[in-house]
Amino acid sequence: MLDQAAEAVKRVTCIGAGPIGGGWAAHFLAQGYRVTSYLHAQSEYDALMRLLENAWTSLEEIGLAEGASMDNFSWSTDLAEACEQAEFIQESVPEILELKQGLYQTLGDIVDPRVVIASSTSGLSMTDIQTRCSTPERTVVAHPFNPPYLLPLVEMIGGEQTSPQTVEWTQKFYQAAGKAPLVMKKEIPGFIATRLQEAIWREALHMVANGEATVEQIDQAVVNGPGPRWALMGPCEIFHVGGGEGGMAYCLDQFGPALKLPWTRLVAPELTEELRNARVDGCVEMTAGQDFAALSRKMNDGLVEIAKMKRKTQS
Repeated sequence: MLDQAAEAVKRVTCIGAGPIGGGWAAHFLAQGYRVTSYLHAQSEYDALMRLLENAWTSLEEIGLAEGASMDNFSWSTDLAEACEQAEFIQESVPEILELKQGLYQTLGDIVDPRVVIASSTSGLSMTDIQTRCSTPERTVVAHPFNPPYLLPLVEMIGGEQTSPQTVEWTQKFYQAAGKAPLVMKKEIPGFIATRLQEAIWREALHMVANGEATVEQIDQAVVNGPGPRWALMGPCEIFHVGGGEGGMAYCLDQFGPALKLPWTRLVAPELTEELRNARVDGCVEMTAGQDFAALSRKMNDGLVEIAKMKRKTQS
């Protein structure tokens, strides 16, 4: 609530029970909040509980906040009931603009206007989402990276009708909730991290389409090359270090002209059926014998170890 200190929030409502909505619920539970999840249908319950239980294994490894417990979790298929005691709302419904606009219209009518409503949208603008909401000033984008309970980034930006106080308050809330909020300067498609990720996707699609690399080779190149560095430093700082004593200036002056071609030569390739099948088949071959549960566990276990390592190096 905007008249309540962000650090004093105790009750969070998560709207949506998919990987992102469920992931948020797991994160907030691990931080000691009381969490209520809104489920569109009771049939979503079993999958949500499997997600929470799987996430809890990793979260226990990292370390739970004081008072954190799965006993603090509740759920409802009644939206008004789920939001009744909310002091903060994290919305994670499907990426359908009309669906989100309708939801925010309803939330504007049934939720205390002092309660912030944050959207996990990965591509829609809050300016568009908030158009039918009667209280748009308290709505803000808060885009996480998956899984939200292990990756700290939250990209934040308000819409045209969002108040600056909402953005400031929500940033403080996420900081108190153990996240790393990044407040953007303006609304842009894909935000920051996703746009950088998409640049790699574009190059990978080109290499597969042109027969220049296999799916497995692309993943090997990232995992054994830039990937480990990116867990510690961003691409700008890495280039700065790569320039030795001369830093970024040396890199740009030495390599800038030669890099102009790879920086500008490619546009997005057509996602033909052939290219689509090549990517799918490559992933199936690369992960042979491993189902989703095994792959998810592999990723989570690795992220837990990275999180532990970063805590040690940054302390």
